[in-house]
Amino acid sequence: MKINPNEIELLISAVKPEQYPETGLSEVGLSGRSNVGKSSFINSMIGRKNMARTSQQPGKTQTLNFYNIDNQLVFVDVPGYGYAKVSKKQREAFGKMIEKYISQRTSLKLVIQLVDLRHNPTEDDILMYNYLKYFDIPTLVIATKEDKIAKGKVQKHLANVQRKLEMEPEDEIISYSSIRANKQQQVWNIIEKYL
Repeated sequence: MKINPNEIELLISAVKPEQYPETGLSEVGLSGRSNVGKSSFINSMIGRKNMARTSQQPGKTQTLNFYNIDNQLVFVDVPGYGYAKVSKKQREAFGKMIEKYISQRTSLKLVIQLVDLRHNPTEDDILMYNYLKYFDIPTLVIATKEDKIAKGKVQKHLANVQRKLEMEPEDEIISYSSIRANKQQQVWNIIEKYL
């Protein structure tokens, strides 16, 4: 199957399971801290400028956004975690919403977890990765903002992320720049393996 994202449609912004769309397609969840560049990653993967809204203000995604990609799969953008400016109550609500989706959704085949390549994974990043492993969800780690790091240091940073997350050997990690957007095919190839 060759994914060539021409037709992209936001199906629904959902907050509870009864709103999830039943498309019969495999789903790929996208998870990451609020300011890790999730929307930019989605837009660069599907070749659109602003399908997923990028914002100067982190923590904007407060629903599960289901994007139908060419009737071949569905990207599900989940609320960013670790954003301090939303209330504790809101964070708990997001947590419950994400937990329900990840633990109960049978069409979820892979989660792409985005982390910032420049820094050590945060406590929230580590918790999220462990959580995905607890539920046996295959995970692809995308280390964003690769363009902000000297070429010669990328491998060292990748190894650091892998070590800090204590990544399982079957999970893959790719450094990625939404600005260069030169690794989409590599990412699509990995996604296809899980569909």
